[in-house]
Amino acid sequence: WYHGNLTRHAAEALLLSNGKDGSYLLRKSNEGEDLYSLSVRGKDSVKHFHVEHTGTSFKFGFNEFSSLKELVMHFANQPLIGSETGTLIVLKHPYPWQVEEPSIYESVRVHTAMQTGRTESDLVPNAPSLGTKEGYLIKQGKIVKSWKTRWFTLHRYELKYFKDQTATEPIRALDLTECSAVQFDYSQERVNCFCLVFPLRTYYLCAKTGIEADEWIKILRWKLSQIRKQLEEHNATLSS
Repeated sequence: WYHGNLTRHAAEALLLSNGKDGSYLLRKSNEGEDLYSLSVRGKDSVKHFHVEHTGTSFKFGFNEFSSLKELVMHFANQPLIGSETGTLIVLKHPYPWQVEEPSIYESVRVHTAMQTGRTESDLVPNAPSLGTKEGYLIKQGKIVKSWKTRWFTLHRYELKYFKDQTATEPIRALDLTECSAVQFDYSQERVNCFCLVFPLRTYYLCAKTGIEADEWIKILRWKLSQIRKQLEEHNATLSS
């Protein structure tokens, strides 16, 4: 289940499409030579955790292992992972590096060129972004300005919030393609607040810690930049 230079996005794509709750894999981190990333699938998202190689041992959370064998033995016992954001995941299913593929192929009957004169440069690969995040945030009400804790999930370009983590139906789903800005907010009498600006409403949210608020802002801003990039590429294609 060690996948070498697999990227964060590829790990998320693999685990979301083929994995299940508790599937995990280990890969090199792009943040440092001595860092590895443990990518774990939760219910509907993938979490990433650092494993640090100090030269003499492997550090993972509060645990330290003297060898890779010891680390692997630890994972064989289905450890429970708890992150700072309150996520609890049991590591149940190592995602293998080599996956058996059935050799079933169909013969081609029809292959016609629908558009001629196009070249390789006309092929524009396009896929939705896979960055995901979830966690509890405190949200201000629209009419009654009271604050309530809600469970938020970010998947592709949709931010949903639920009554709590066990709820299956969201209270609302926000389409980030309609959001114009995400920024820290200092107008509230609370700390670690940020806001999302939509045409008809600005949503005020607060995280437990400044680090958590910063994480939400960074990933939401990245989403908005991806949306703008896709829009610019679409407009450029139309104008050409």
